[in-house]
Amino acid sequence: MSGVKRKRNCLNVKQKLEILQKLDNGESANTDAEDVLNQGNTISHSAALQSVETLLDYMGQRGFDYGDIYAVRKICVHIRQEINKQQKQRNITDFLKK
Repeated sequence: MSGVKRKRNCLNVKQKLEILQKLDNGESANTDAEDVLNQGNTISHSAALQSVETLLDYMGQRGFDYGDIYAVRKICVHIRQEINKQQKQRNITDFLKK
């Protein structure tokens, strides 16, 4: 891959300061940097789940191998688990804010 330039994501000064301020306030900032860097490249869990379910429908119509369909179903399960985990975190946060 010689000669191929890779786009490098870097935090700007403002983003670095925001993360440092969170750390100073005792907040967790372990994933903030990753979140900022991936902002332009993210897809919501619900959009991903819808895409994977559409793929499952397609695979079922085309008669794909059961092993392949099973692997895609495992992806659906993983996405749903992530959705549930985020919902629990939001519920806890909302409860603690009251």
